[in-house]
Amino acid sequence: MFYDQVKIHVQAGRGGNGTVAFRREKYVPFGGPSGGDGGRGGDVVFFVNHHMNTLYHFAHQKEFQAENGENGRNKDRHGAGGEDLRLPVPPGTLIIDEETGEVLADLMEHDTEVVVAKGGRGGRGNARFATSTNQAPRIAENGDPGEARWVRLELKLLADAGLVGKPNAGKSTLLSVCTAAKPEIAPYPFTTLQPNLGVVALGTDETFVLADLPGLIEGASLGKGLGHEFLRHIERTRVIIHLVDGAALDPIEDFTAINAELEAFGHGVMDKPQIVVLNKLDIPGVRGILPDLQAEFAALGYPDVMAISAVTQENVRALLGRAYQMIQEAPMPQLQAARPVVMRPATLEDETIRVEKVAEGIWRVHCSKIERAVNRTQTQWYDALLRMHRYLKEQGVLDALREAGVEEGDYVRIGDYELEWREGDS
Repeated sequence: MFYDQVKIHVQAGRGGNGTVAFRREKYVPFGGPSGGDGGRGGDVVFFVNHHMNTLYHFAHQKEFQAENGENGRNKDRHGAGGEDLRLPVPPGTLIIDEETGEVLADLMEHDTEVVVAKGGRGGRGNARFATSTNQAPRIAENGDPGEARWVRLELKLLADAGLVGKPNAGKSTLLSVCTAAKPEIAPYPFTTLQPNLGVVALGTDETFVLADLPGLIEGASLGKGLGHEFLRHIERTRVIIHLVDGAALDPIEDFTAINAELEAFGHGVMDKPQIVVLNKLDIPGVRGILPDLQAEFAALGYPDVMAISAVTQENVRALLGRAYQMIQEAPMPQLQAARPVVMRPATLEDETIRVEKVAEGIWRVHCSKIERAVNRTQTQWYDALLRMHRYLKEQGVLDALREAGVEEGDYVRIGDYELEWREGDS
């Protein structure tokens, strides 16, 4: 099975927690706080592997998570950072954010890689909070969660030339005689159910990659037949070889129907150089009508139609030579450069403190920076709770709750925590 489009969920590693610790050694008087920081969570990284040509390895696993950072330890020992999760993809893979539709990267060249989910920051240990007025702080932070997102991977084959045409035009046969590829060949429609690649070698330094794309039919761009699933692969090719069945009932009609589908698909496909090739000279009668067909193609704006027989290989070498020359003259396909991925920035609305009454006696505070600060608090330490209380007061959260109508005994949810409101403590 050929997989060229998958949707997966990636989760970067969570940062390790900071720790509260104090040095208690025989010859170290007043050792003081010695809690280390937590390690950074691992990133999720996609990189190009030239030995792959399909996304099949994502077919049976949809969840991928990088390693979490380790917690800090005593004696000022920081936790180890989580190992990055590196996921290989074939060249020509687009990575798209499923939620926003933004292209995060267009991975083509060897050794190209991109971070699509950043690991969370490690929490600080209590050694970080020591001051001249608080020399024994019992305060440490939890690590931040890693970024998570759904991404869509789309593979667009990296072929120099692409074979298009109606089913049974002879594309697979042509690919088999000029490359080492062994596509399935049979005299019935839709023998080719997936794209096939082969390398054409005209000489030691004269090679190019040829792709046989599944046969198109009229209406393919609207979802009919098989061709619409693979039209995206034509975007990467530099030259199109349009193979026409010379023994068809109406070769001209077949040709115009396929071009109409390419035009409907768009994406600049019809702007690419196109070699029109009439196949099956080996079939009786085709050679006799060749002059008339060439005249009709010339009237359509294609005066240089080539005629070949893929079975007997007549004129195949000349076709490949012409294709190679046109590939050298054609521009490289436009790629979308990889974008640096960062934690999603908070909008102005996210940073504004909003109080919502969820139910009777239950309130929710919405504000990204407040939620981050509360989630970092290790609530088992009284000093840490006092610090969080001061922060909420300074940021105006307590006043906002009072204005909203919070009462004694109500519960307030901030981030992952639910706190009980006590007016005497606030």
